[in-house]
Amino acid sequence: MSEQPIETVSVRQAREHLADVIDRAERDEPTVITRRGHEVAAVVPISLLREYQRWEEREILRLIEERRSEPTYALEEVMAETLARPE
Repeated sequence: MSEQPIETVSVRQAREHLADVIDRAERDEPTVITRRGHEVAAVVPISLLREYQRWEEREILRLIEERRSEPTYALEEVMAETLARPE
C-alpha cells in the first residue's frame, strides 16, 4: 500500500465516479466513503480484504487453542467473545 493520504468521498461522489474509486483500489489506494460526513465504508484492494480475512481466521484459531486448555470455557463462549471484539 502506498503512503499517500486515504482519499475520502461522499456516497454521491463514489456513485458518480465508481470507476475511479475502483481504479484507485486496483492501484492499492483505498477510498473511504462518507454519508452525511460520517465514514461508513471503504473500497480497498481485494488483496487487503483477503489478508484481513486470513488474519481474522488465524486469530480465531489462536484464541480457540488458547482457551481449549481452560475447561471452564465452552467453544460457544470463545466464539462469542472473539466475534464481539472490535478489532
